Amino acid sequence: MKKFLVLLSVTLVVLAVATTIKIGVVLPMTGGISAFGKMTWEGIEIAHKMMPTVAGNDIKLVLLDNRSDKTEAANAVARAIDKEKVAAVLGEVASSHSLAGGAVAEEKHTPMLSSASTNPLVTQGKKYVSRVCFIDPFQGGAAAVFAYKKLGAKTAVVFTDIQQDYSVGLTNYFMKAFRKLGGRAQPVFYNTGDQDFTAQISTALAFKPDIIVITGYYPEAALISRQARQLGYKGYIMGGDGLEAPELISIGGKAVEGVYLTTHFHAKAAATPMTKKFVEMYEKKYNKEPSALAALGFDDYLIMVNAMERVLKANPDLVNDLQAFRDAVAKEIRNTKDFEGATGKITIDKNGNAIKSVIVDVVKNGKFDFAGIVNPDEIPM
Repeated sequence: MKKFLVLLSVTLVVLAVATTIKIGVVLPMTGGISAFGKMTWEGIEIAHKMMPTVAGNDIKLVLLDNRSDKTEAANAVARAIDKEKVAAVLGEVASSHSLAGGAVAEEKHTPMLSSASTNPLVTQGKKYVSRVCFIDPFQGGAAAVFAYKKLGAKTAVVFTDIQQDYSVGLTNYFMKAFRKLGGRAQPVFYNTGDQDFTAQISTALAFKPDIIVITGYYPEAALISRQARQLGYKGYIMGGDGLEAPELISIGGKAVEGVYLTTHFHAKAAATPMTKKFVEMYEKKYNKEPSALAALGFDDYLIMVNAMERVLKANPDLVNDLQAFRDAVAKEIRNTKDFEGATGKITIDKNGNAIKSVIVDVVKNGKFDFAGIVNPDEIPM
């Protein structure tokens, strides 16, 4: 009996010490860009399976769908913080969603780590919002370098979705860098959900571009590519990471063969031992090649947990003070240096932005294939 009581006492102590740390995950699981949310969630799930605890405490993921809507993004972040009492938030994907949700996280002093929102405004002036992806000045500059130096393009027309902060920003950064390199560029504009791009393509063709650059998302990019080819355009087509979804290929078909896009990851550009581990785990679970968004989701989770680990190693008692824990994690995220993730070595600077290289893919034989890398020191700023 005495031995039983001792064992029971030890068990109760362990139960008393163990805590469940909740992390909110806010993603577009339904709606216009649901492919982005689903791919990101796949990567987060794999990372959670690999590392389900932090400093001896269980981690519970709370997934909230923003329905591909900015207002819902803000509502979901608020719900995660106020109702679910999460210690931190993973998300968003689209920059406009991160701007909306990030404002809430900042107001409520809760760390939010975006996997794929590249617009500089997402983190600008904020203490609690950071990201694991590169920012659009790098992405736009890298696209310009690749288009001008690798493809030999000297004239560009840039299709810009005026409803998306991501697209407007990426257009500006691409054109600035492309012109600095010596190229000529002009924008044309469209809206999210547009189906007919005849007028914009006619304007583009009159400019006689060597390359059409699409800075929006995959649904419209696929249609623009199809209609441009139907109207006789034979030059290069390129886009940003907003094009990387299987739907680009399923919607665009043969018209998107040869389309280039800047992105964050490709298995052929394995950068760290973690890249190989991620690819093996992903292919075993999903029986397909991993996307860049899945890799970013994977890194998003691991960097958040790594920051939590460092905080709790220094002060284990913070796990019992939710707000103090949130504050400490937000600061520690920005102390991340040379973290070896699936997408490469990641350093997060004092402004919450990741410093890393840009991958370029090309659609080849109906798949996203590796085309090259552009390093930060190659990009005119």
